[in-house]
Parts: sequence; C-alpha cells; structure tokens
Amino acid sequence: MPIKKTQLYDVIVIGAGPAGYSSAIRCAELGLKTACIDNWLDKKGQSSLGGTYLNAGCVASIALLESAKIYELLTNNIKEHGIEAETISLDIALMMQRKNQIVANLSQQIADAFSTHNIAHIQAEAKIISERLVEITPTDRSATSILEAKHIILATGSSPIDLACAPIDNEFIIDSTMALNLHQVPKRLAIIGAGIIGLELASIWSRLGAETILLEAQESFLSFADQQIAQKAYRIYSEQGLELRLGTRVISAKKGSKKVTVEYQDSEGTHALRVDKLIVASGRKPNTENLAAAEANLLLDENGYIHVDENCRTNLPGVYAIGDLTLLGPMIAHKGIEEGLFVAEQIAGIHNSVNYNVLPSVVFTDPEIAWVGQTEQALKAMGESIKIGIFKIKDTARGQAISKTEGMVKIITHAETDTILGVHIIASQASEMIAEAVLAMEFSANSEDLVRTIHAHPTLSKAIHGAALALKNKV
Repeated sequence: MPIKKTQLYDVIVIGAGPAGYSSAIRCAELGLKTACIDNWLDKKGQSSLGGTYLNAGCVASIALLESAKIYELLTNNIKEHGIEAETISLDIALMMQRKNQIVANLSQQIADAFSTHNIAHIQAEAKIISERLVEITPTDRSATSILEAKHIILATGSSPIDLACAPIDNEFIIDSTMALNLHQVPKRLAIIGAGIIGLELASIWSRLGAETILLEAQESFLSFADQQIAQKAYRIYSEQGLELRLGTRVISAKKGSKKVTVEYQDSEGTHALRVDKLIVASGRKPNTENLAAAEANLLLDENGYIHVDENCRTNLPGVYAIGDLTLLGPMIAHKGIEEGLFVAEQIAGIHNSVNYNVLPSVVFTDPEIAWVGQTEQALKAMGESIKIGIFKIKDTARGQAISKTEGMVKIITHAETDTILGVHIIASQASEMIAEAVLAMEFSANSEDLVRTIHAHPTLSKAIHGAALALKNKV
C-alpha cells in the first residue's frame, strides 16, 4: 500500500474519547493547529466521536438506567403517588433507540466543536513511529499516510479485559459493550465482577426484570470505597434484588442449549450456575497494543500502561499520554478530561496542575455512590486523628418528598485542624451532591465553612450541611 506524507500540525491527538476530544478542542482554542485521529465506528460503519465513554460506557449506561428506573417506578411504586397505571409494557428496541439517539446527539456536538475550531478529524487507525511522526491507516483502507506534528497526545482509552475462563462470543457470553445493546431482557443474568461497571449494568437489567447475580472474586464489597458506605450499599442493593456472591472465583463458562453454565468456587466448594446471559465485567486494560512501532521505543509497563511523569510526558520528547493509558489516576472520564486540558495548556506555555487528591469518583447506580478524598479505613491505617459526621438522607425533607430516603452523607475531618479529608455519599443524587465537597476540599475548607454555608431548603444537599453540623457538635 502506498505511503504519502502530509501536512505538519502543531498537535496530533490520537483518540477522541473524553480525554482526547477535550484536549484537541483546548489545543485549538489556544491557537494550535490540531488534528484528532480516531477509529471508532458505530453499527452503521459511521464515525462516532466520544470513545467508549460515550458510545459504549457511562453515558449509554446512564441513559438506559434512567429508562429502567421509570419502568420500575411504573410497575412497582407508582401507587403510593396516587397514580394508577395499567398494561405497562416494555419496548427494549425503543429504549435502545432512545439511548442511541442520545449518544448520536452528543457525538455530533463533539463533531460540531471540531468543525467550529477547525480541528482536522481523521477517521483512521494511528501508530506513532517516532516522537514527531504518526502513521495513519484510514478505516476505509485507503492509502496509508504519515502525519507530522510538533507534539503528539496519546488518548486511546481502554477496553474490557478478556477472561480465559469465560471467552466472549457476544451472544451468550458478552462484554460490557454488548450488555448495553441487548435486544431483550434475559430471564436470568450473571455478571462476573461487582465493581463499578458490573453494578451499573446490574442496576439496569435487574430493574427491567432480569434475575441478576453478581460473582465477585474479592471477599469484601467495593473494597476501594469507604467501607461504611460500601456496607450500606450492599444492604440496599441486596434488598433491591441483586444477588451478590462475594469470594467467588469463576472456573469456566460454557454455552449449550441456549444457556450458559458458569462453574465457580467459593469457601464452600465448587458450584454450577445456569443463566441466559453472562456479562464479563472484570476490569479494563489500556489500549496500547499497536499504538507505537517498536522502533519508536515508547516505554510501557508489563500491563501495557504508558510510563509518564507528573506532567503526563512520556519518555519520547513532545509525546504525552493521558486518560486510561496511564496510572496517574483511576480510569474515569473527568480525570482524562482534566489531563487533556492540562496537557493542551502545557504545550501552549500555560502551567497549571491536576489535583488528583480531590478527584471525585461515582458509581451510577440507584442510589448513587460518590466520594472524594480519603476513606475512613485508609486514614486509620495511616494513624490520622479524625472526626466523622454523618447525616441520613431519610432525615431530609426532600428525600421524603421524592421517596428517595436511602443513604447518607459522611464527612471525615482532621480531629485537630478540622480540615476536610474525605466526603462519602450514598444517595439518589450523590453524583451532583459531591461537587460541593470537591469544591470545599479544593479550597482547603473545613467543616465549619460548610456549616456557615447557607444551603437551599428543602434539598438533598442539606444532608451535607447536616453532616457538617454533626461534626461541629462533637468535642
């Protein structure tokens, strides 16, 4: 195939997920001639900007969960509002159509922003062959080209980890992407992994009627979250009908007779489980395979993550890596977005920083879980002297008015200085509520500052005020 050399750019961004498109737009805003290379195609074979996050991840998941919550309300809890609803039916195809339209609209917004800022969008697979050269192979398999740039930003994201014990066929044994595109509700569903992705998928399909079983290898539930919050979440999700089997190690998954037989081990021995669908949601890996030619000498670790310094710079001069490709922070969209902006400004000579210590995390279930800062168990392990204030959502007027009373806000402060060290929330709108805590910690606030901040009433955010008051009343 012929190779041709094309024009010079100030910046080439490889990948158009949250990290990539944010970085490309910011580069262009700062006057840098920018190109963004991306290879994502939708079901129709058309370009769809936004990466996994938009096309097959968080946004798609949230859209489906919203539909599932409405269905559950209509079929189970609507009578308490004095509303009678009969012959409620489920149209999965239409539900998926709504989700796909939301994804398409948001993808088009990114494309429009690229057009507005004169960003060259190149639909292709990309491979860096040196610190200034990128080889591109268009997805339509037309002529391969070489692009040159003063700076290259790698932002190719991540993909689901495959398990040898449960080979994906995307018919009976499926990955998280296919789990957001099912054509009907499985009667019985198993999910390998009860982390963020597994729980979010379970929250959708269980509300739509699937008997849902999660198989989690770890003995503790949500070990990375504050354990008091995790224990409350375990109880809530179990009461909602999710069957959480902890300390289970899947040995094999075999399809047959339109069912999947899952064999797993736990402390009581070996067990077999027959389900209609098995979702593999056991984590993600960075998309670095074939990203760089061997002669480029891009430095990776044994798991495929790219080595970077605190400024997201790789070992190659002028080459940066952001988002899911590095170990600088968790694999979450807003971390990638902030790094994308940070690198773009760094290239333009603007020097800011990314504060990884106040990076919020969210589990988009119902209720949601959100947190920022340190957990109680981590602070105690470090020997920190702490105080804890808790306020239950059921004690808020808004929670009772909207029938969303499950959950709590937990604020952890330093016992002597009152500095906020961590805020942990499980509540209906925890993802929105956590922003106040992030801002407070960014400005080094203490619980007294939250007490003195007037909160609108009645709102769920009053629970943050209540937790801060609980701290004030402790000696």
